[in-house]
Amino acid sequence: MAKKRKREGGPMSAAGLIAFYDEYEGKVKMSPITLVLASTVFAVIVVVAHLIG
Repeated sequence: MAKKRKREGGPMSAAGLIAFYDEYEGKVKMSPITLVLASTVFAVIVVVAHLIG
């Protein structure tokens, strides 16, 4: 009698669904410093635009 292999995985794989987020990588890669600087610049632009208008 052959041994059955135990299938590892969560309930999603047991239902026949695939978890795509496991292998997902974003196309845009930014360093954390760049992201903080861009957010700060955007916030300053919004505040200045609000004060002018």
